Amino acid sequence: VIKIARKLGITSPIQPVYSICLGTPDLSVCEMTGAMSTYANKGVYIEPTFITRIEDKNGNIIQTFTPKREDAISEETAYLMITLMKGVVEGGTGSSLRYTFKLSNQIAGKTGTTQNNSDGWFMGITPNLVTGVWVGCEDRSVHFRTTDLGQGAHMALPIWAMYMKKVYEDKSLGVNTQEFEKPRKELSVEIDCAKYDAQHKNEEIINFDEFNQ
Repeated sequence: VIKIARKLGITSPIQPVYSICLGTPDLSVCEMTGAMSTYANKGVYIEPTFITRIEDKNGNIIQTFTPKREDAISEETAYLMITLMKGVVEGGTGSSLRYTFKLSNQIAGKTGTTQNNSDGWFMGITPNLVTGVWVGCEDRSVHFRTTDLGQGAHMALPIWAMYMKKVYEDKSLGVNTQEFEKPRKELSVEIDCAKYDAQHKNEEIINFDEFNQ
């Protein structure tokens, strides 16, 4: 897990413990946004860059800056991750983007909530714009009283939704509602659940209760 995180541009310390899968490391919004952008960029990590060029008062370019680019994961893996996170929006914790904020374009996303509702996250991915939202306080003792109020879906996601509506309204930004592009090479796994069930209907069903005896 740590090796993959490093490939995705995460530089903050990560302890090699089982709870990594729960999102326990302290990461910055910049790191998370850069990592999530890898999925939209078909597996290529592009280092977030705040300044692309410096000009003098006459418009002459003094210096340009090119972000670092590295192949981090395969295009298929990136697409599969996008597909999984689209499920968050279609029927998971991010579904209010559909029924409350009425955003109908393709969106992949991930909500996040820490202990005691101290931090709320929403990472939103569209084909040509990835944005991360964090709501919290440097002092973790400052938090919402309940998860209903303090979860990422309720305190970070609405910020992302209202922001994206403004982005789409401003046509000069060039951010449109295009769809995620599927890899040209055929996927090695079936992502349509109905087709998968049909293909494996004759396989032996594993009784997981046997492992609990």
